[in-house]
Amino acid sequence: MDDLTRALSASFAVSKVPNSTSSAHPRLAQYKSKFSVLEQSERRRRFLELQKTKRLNYVNHARRLAEGDWAGPDSDGEEEEMEKKEEGDVKKKKEEEEGEEEEGMEIEKRKLPRHYANQLMLSEWLVDVPTELDTDWLMVVCPVGKRSLIVASKGSTAAYTKGGYCVNRFPSHLPGGNRHNSALGKDYTILDCIYSEVDRTFYMLDVMCWRGHPVYDCPTEFRFYWLQSKVEEAEGLAVITKRNPFRFVSLQSTECTAESIQKALITGYDFDVDGLLFYHRQTHYTPGSTPLVGWLRPYMVPDILGIQVAEGPLTARPEYANHQLQQILEHKKPSSEVRPGALDGGYELEYLSTPSAPEPEPEPETATLPGPPVIGEAGMEG
Repeated sequence: MDDLTRALSASFAVSKVPNSTSSAHPRLAQYKSKFSVLEQSERRRRFLELQKTKRLNYVNHARRLAEGDWAGPDSDGEEEEMEKKEEGDVKKKKEEEEGEEEEGMEIEKRKLPRHYANQLMLSEWLVDVPTELDTDWLMVVCPVGKRSLIVASKGSTAAYTKGGYCVNRFPSHLPGGNRHNSALGKDYTILDCIYSEVDRTFYMLDVMCWRGHPVYDCPTEFRFYWLQSKVEEAEGLAVITKRNPFRFVSLQSTECTAESIQKALITGYDFDVDGLLFYHRQTHYTPGSTPLVGWLRPYMVPDILGIQVAEGPLTARPEYANHQLQQILEHKKPSSEVRPGALDGGYELEYLSTPSAPEPEPEPETATLPGPPVIGEAGMEG
């Protein structure tokens, strides 16, 4: 039986998505990948190049999310023609480079998803530590909670799972979030949040649109600055009231210098810390998983980043990690493909929660509850 277990662990992978956070960290995993892959650093470079040439209609996309209007095409004729031209260029370049690279090393092109599934930008395990981590990256300390897409529009605020199910609808002080500040439907806000049921708080991780102004194609550094400045201008977001039954609190980013990371790991927080997200300063907000956003548990910092940290509650190694840390994966990633979410809305790309039993996905109907309702158990799996 032991021989069979070792054989299966050496050849079996749940997902071919590179560095999926639904499985153990590749450098700490117990199985050996059998797929040939590009280095994570090379895929980062290609993602940055791809976002320079990709032209997506984020204005219409944000409007459709806000209004629930998906009757028209996802893109106009000009955009479709541009995409076909890009595909032809990519195909031609691939033919020229054929024989120079291993099979399966093409980065999949992205298209904006329809409706509310697969709208969030998801992380990969941080495997290849960037040499420019201290200068070109930002870090966010994340609470335990459930990842949520927040759409405030037409006098109401809706919370969606990563799979696109509306699990709650309520008023809020977000622009467009209640009938007193909706400005006849012209103001709408779209946020990437982590919902903590423990303190009834939506922790704002990122912003895609604020008061009708989309910022999908803006660098991370600007989006974080924009969100902080707008939150400071808004009133009552962090206070639970009848018009704002859930708190909205923005998460703070910090530089990725050794000193900043060490300080972050000894700081006290008002929430239970789940892990650390690392954002490349120049990445745009693109739905689906990306190597330009990395994920680590706090206890992994010394092993993965090589930064010594003081012992404390955040850096204590949990029991489930003791055996993992004895295993080193020779081949780092299980695939070269980079996919947005599956068509059915299910993700295997991000699990931002302390290991726990998965809860069933809510029914696909919008839940409208009298009074301040509760959004499921804390757990980032969608």
